[in-house]
Order: sequence, then C-alpha cells, then structure tokens
Amino acid sequence: MVKIADRIKQLRKKKGVSQSQLAEAIGVKNNTVSTWERGTRKPDFDALQLLSNYFEVSFEYLLGSSDKEEARVKPSQGELDS
Repeated sequence: MVKIADRIKQLRKKKGVSQSQLAEAIGVKNNTVSTWERGTRKPDFDALQLLSNYFEVSFEYLLGSSDKEEARVKPSQGELDS
C-alpha cells in the first residue's frame, strides 16, 4: 500500500510543481508540504480536500488506498448554491 507521503510527492512531480508552488497554490506554508512528503506530518481533512481538488484525484487515491486516480466529479454551480 502506498503511503500518503509518497502519493503527494508523486502527484506533485507529475504535475511539475515545486513544494513551494504547491504550498502557495493550496494556501499552506512552504515547509508544510515538505513535512507531508517526509511523512513527519499528515495533512488534515481540509488540506486533503485542497490536495484532492488541486491534483484532481479521489481521496482514496491520495490516501493510497486505491490505485485508480479517478478524477473527482466537480459539483455544478447549482449544487454549490443549494
């Protein structure tokens, strides 16, 4: 089973962004991404949502419990307004 630390690093490199660029894109401190990728800290639920949306992958893929990326289905504006 793939660890979340490995998955975040893999997705970041696949997207071609640095740790600093990822941190800025999702609104966390620069060293936060580094701690996630080293496995010394794990992202909280809000950060998991941000990462999932940024990389357009399912929570299951991000957490390493699935090998299927399956981009998350984005809600329509109507669903967001209700």
